[in-house]
Parts: sequence; C-alpha cells; structure tokens
Amino acid sequence: MYKQPRQEIEPNSVGKLRYLPVHNTRKRYCTLEPSPDSPGYTATCEDTCGSCVTDDMNDFKHKIREIETVMMGPDSLDLVFDCTDSFDSTACQEINSWRSTLEAISRRDLRADLVSCAKAMSENDHMMAHSMMEKLRQMVSVSGEPIQRLGAYLLEGLVAQLASSGSSIYKALNRCPQPASTDLLSYMHILYEVCPYFKFGYMSANGAIAEAMKEENRVHIIDFQIGQGSQWITLIQAFAARPGGPPRIRITGIDDMTSAYARGGGLSIVGNRLANLAKQFNVPFEFNSVSVSVSEVKPKNLGVRTGEALAVNFAFVLHHMPDESVSTENHRDRLLRMVKSLSPKVVTLVEQESNTNTAAFFPRFMETMNYYAAMFESIDVTLPRDHKQRINVEQHCLARDVVNIIACEGADRVERHELLGKWRSRFGMAGFTPYPLSPLVNSTIKSLLRNYSDKYRLEERDGALYLGWMHRDLVASCAWK
Repeated sequence: MYKQPRQEIEPNSVGKLRYLPVHNTRKRYCTLEPSPDSPGYTATCEDTCGSCVTDDMNDFKHKIREIETVMMGPDSLDLVFDCTDSFDSTACQEINSWRSTLEAISRRDLRADLVSCAKAMSENDHMMAHSMMEKLRQMVSVSGEPIQRLGAYLLEGLVAQLASSGSSIYKALNRCPQPASTDLLSYMHILYEVCPYFKFGYMSANGAIAEAMKEENRVHIIDFQIGQGSQWITLIQAFAARPGGPPRIRITGIDDMTSAYARGGGLSIVGNRLANLAKQFNVPFEFNSVSVSVSEVKPKNLGVRTGEALAVNFAFVLHHMPDESVSTENHRDRLLRMVKSLSPKVVTLVEQESNTNTAAFFPRFMETMNYYAAMFESIDVTLPRDHKQRINVEQHCLARDVVNIIACEGADRVERHELLGKWRSRFGMAGFTPYPLSPLVNSTIKSLLRNYSDKYRLEERDGALYLGWMHRDLVASCAWK
C-alpha cells in the first residue's frame, strides 16, 4: 500500500547501467468522507494514478525524482542487482548485507524521519516534505513493529494534510472500503478485550454513579454516547445485588451514525438487549432512545422527570464537540451548561488525556505520535504480532482518528482532545463542582489491571483517576455534581 514503483537498473550493451523509467500505474484508493448527519465517516472509492493524491502532485514528485537521479544517482536502497557475471557471489553477499544494515538503520530512524517530515510541512518546505515521504514509504508497514504500523497511518495523514486544506481535506484521506457492521463490531470487541482503556473508563464512571445513587429508588441515566450499551451491563447487575433491592432504572441513550452502523441497526437493538438483561436480574427498566447528533440535543429530547435522580455520562464523547475555536456556537460549553441546568446528581467524564484541540499542526503531530505510540505498544504486548485481525483492529478502530487529527482542520477535524486540566476549567465555568470518586473504584480497577501487562499504571491525582502506559497518561476519569 505504501510502496512506490522502484527504478529498476539493468546493464546495457556496453556494460553500463541504464535507468528504466517508472510509469504511473492505476490503483484503487479509498477515502473517508464526512457524514452529513454526524461526526462519523462514510467511505467511497475511486481509481487514481500514482500515490493517493492528485495527478499534479504525481507530476511534481516525478520531477523531483528526475532531479535526484541526475544529481545523486539512484537511492542505494532502491538498487536492484542481478547476480550474474557482472558480480561474483561474494560481492552480492556484501551488497545484501549492506542493504540489510541500511534498512535496519532506517527502521531505527523512522520516528526521527516522521518528525522531520512534519517539521518540513510546518515550515512550508514542500520539496523536503515530498522527499521525506518517498523515504518514509519504504520504512512503514501496517504489519511491522508498533512504530512502523503507527508510522503508516501517520504518513497517510501527512500526505493528506499536504495535498489538501479546509473542507476538501477528506478527499485526500485514505480511502478504504468500510467493513461490514458485524466485522466492525468484532474489531471493536477485540480492542475492548485486549486493552483496558474502555473498561477502565466504564468501570470508573459506573463506580461514581453507583456511589451517588446508592440511596435512590428511581434512577435516570443519560448516556451521550450509548454505543453498544456495554457500559451498563455491569451497572445493572450491581444494582440488582444492592441491599434492599434494585432501583427503577431508566436509561436515555443518544445515538450517532457510527455507532448505529457498527450495531447493524438503530437504538432499539441496545434497548432490547438491556431490557432483556434487566428482566433476567429482576431490575425494573425502561429505555429511551434519542437518535440525533449530540451537538443537536435539546432538553426536551431527554425526558427528565420529577422524582428521578439524574446521572449524566460523558464517556469518550465530548472531544467530538466543536468548541469556541471552531464554531461561534461553542457546542462543547453549551452542552455542559445545558446538562447543569437539569440539576444532575452526578456527571461522569472519561476522556483521552491528549492535547490536540487547538494545537498548531507540528505540536499536534508530535502529541499524536507520542500518544498513539504508547497505545500501539500496549496493543503489541497483548495481541500477538501474527494475529490475523490485528491490522483490521488498528485500521478501523484507531487509524481513522490518527489521520483525522493530523490531516484535517476546522470543522472537518472532529477528533479534538483536551487535557483534564482544560476539562476542569470548562466544568467549573458551567457551574459544576468535583464529585470525589470512591476508594473502592480505585481498588476495583487495580484488580482489573492485574489481568494485563504490568506496564499499565493507575494513578489518582486531584480527585481524578489516570490510566497510563509506562510513563504516558492515556485516559482520565473524574466525576462532577
């Protein structure tokens, strides 16, 4: 996918080397397109010539390669030797050994070369960026080491960023057929099982809700990113075991097109699944579906009732809301103020601990590379390198976010993460105060992490829980009232 046609070299009639021209071949590329109804993507495919951008760019890159050929000769890594009479076997062995050494050096320098390419782009040095991209294409691999796999998607984002800007950016993104809903759900489930990030977020949020509702008889939970509804399975079971009997539970699930596609249908699937579970555990249950974009939710959609204790769950969703840097409406802060007006007893927040919202291109690239490098390394420890679904899991669950962060600007960039310090400020301005997490939540999650690598770490700081990989915080969880 990332390999470019090589310039092959063959001896001519007088024993000298001559260059065979490289002709563009037609290939099929697929691009993620923004859905008009949500921050998700739809995929379309088209045939194009050469790399994955425009013919003009191909012409430009071809001219660069011609200049490089004249001035420096062929790249030493692109030489194709035929071990015939022109070279004895010893020479061939030395050449192959030297080539292997150079390739090993290239792999070790991949991170540095990615940084150099992004730096060149930030300085508008397009010729240098194109040259680095040609080199990087020979170094990345979706089936290699963690940095090589991440590098493949980082490179895709760099190419798309260089090729386009503004509302047309999606046309340069990596075009690939969207998997069937059953396949996508399977990939999401694999990621959920091999990494504790989602379980950590759901368990910490559920712990705060269970603590806040321990004396309540009627509980209403509003989930702004219901997904598959998996978060609420353990909470329903916990409420069923509560001394004195379970409360009456009503869950309002808010949908988006990506979740609906992954489920293979609308919110009724989630509602029926949770209703059947609640019936099995003798928990009075009601489900309310809200099939609108999160940024368009109004209080009237939520059906808040007098006499119900309200819990609001923001798990991995608020970073999709545009803020003051994108829209004058500032949906991010508006949504928090609206929720505060509902007088919830507890509000849970789970977000990736990353700073990409308002950062300029180069620091945003660096933050993305460092954040996802830790995540890809953690996957590498848990999921065997030869796992047949590894590429699909990373491509469909992580790569699209990586490309969106690097390649897109303005409203097209829907992955806009903020550090917990910034979220604290937003919640404070909306009128919230911190809700302390129960020590039981901390100990429960520590027990969970014993099933994973000892490189995961859990820290409690200033009333919030942080899950990290080695020295990098990846997910933060806290509660408000």
